[in-house]
Amino acid sequence: MTGPVLLHSLDGFVDAGQAGQLVRDHLLGSLDGRVVARFDVDALLDFRARRPMMTFDRDHWSGYEAPELVVRLLRDEVGTPFLMLTGPEPDRQWEGFAAAVRSLVSRLGVALTVGFHGIPMGVPHTRPVGLTSHATRPELITKTSWFDKVQVPGSAAALLEYRLGEHGHDAVGFAVHVPHYLAQSGYPAAAVAALEAVIAATGLVLPSDALREAAVHTDAEIAEQVAGNAEVEKVVTALEQQYDAFAGAAERESLLAERQDMPTAEELGAQFERFLAEQDDPDAS
Repeated sequence: MTGPVLLHSLDGFVDAGQAGQLVRDHLLGSLDGRVVARFDVDALLDFRARRPMMTFDRDHWSGYEAPELVVRLLRDEVGTPFLMLTGPEPDRQWEGFAAAVRSLVSRLGVALTVGFHGIPMGVPHTRPVGLTSHATRPELITKTSWFDKVQVPGSAAALLEYRLGEHGHDAVGFAVHVPHYLAQSGYPAAAVAALEAVIAATGLVLPSDALREAAVHTDAEIAEQVAGNAEVEKVVTALEQQYDAFAGAAERESLLAERQDMPTAEELGAQFERFLAEQDDPDAS
């Protein structure tokens, strides 16, 4: 390999709309690959906090779904090799984990490390999916951030990017904006946005048709369920007005820069409780 890309997507941190998971599962299911590095999960995971599944068959244990934190070597649709780190986010030894990945980055000559996941935002599903990009160098930024300086709970992926930057490695991450009322459900449109950002940043030729078809199907289901529900339509309309007001003001850099009257969290929760329940119920559609 010459200057390969390393993609990473870990379970355990915020991933609204399952954006990162959908992209990860899509790529691993579409492209052939093999494991080239494996982390010691016994040293990194708290098994009592998230117990792996085991199968009991009548009178004996017949299966164990051992968690894996691995780096795979994959090839895109034109044969370009790239690496992908997947598995559960470590519960402990974050610094050791970041150092181990950094060692792989150096040994394998990785040119760019890319992470992606979804975050809940007060945006409507009827507008284009946005994203926030962050990177170890300003030149790698592809989208202006909607946020000013804030403190948020950390993640192993964020620490990895931070440590890579300290040691002169290029790394970028994408946080896809998912409507907060869809954050708990699979939202393929967010996965498509994440995949497009990865493709634009890396130049990899990655399959996307299946995700796009899923996005069209899911968007149609959401539109059908919203239509005719006055309470839901009212909230979506309010979000649309807020989105358009900020997006249309070119002099503003943040959608959070202006305060408008919006439903409270309790009101949103009550209005969308039935909506989300129907969305998660396969018989509802």
